[in-house]
Amino acid sequence: LEAEAEGLDLIFRQAGAQWRQAGCSMCLAMNPDKLTPGERSASTSNRNFEGRQGPGGRTHLVSPQVAAATAVTGHLAAPADLVNA
Repeated sequence: LEAEAEGLDLIFRQAGAQWRQAGCSMCLAMNPDKLTPGERSASTSNRNFEGRQGPGGRTHLVSPQVAAATAVTGHLAAPADLVNA
């Protein structure tokens, strides 16, 4: 809610990202929310085993800081990558 109050959700939506409430769907490939073979995900979940987020998908477990840097850059990134960006 704080991010939405600051308008950060609009920045991500305008860049093509989906903005959702926290919950389990992608974290365990529920509904159509799952990785397709070859897709990769940066996840802050605490579980990672083959096929959890979709058959053939690859999940990278990351800290919230790395997840934020990844969201901002559009690729796996470390917070330090943003310092001089």
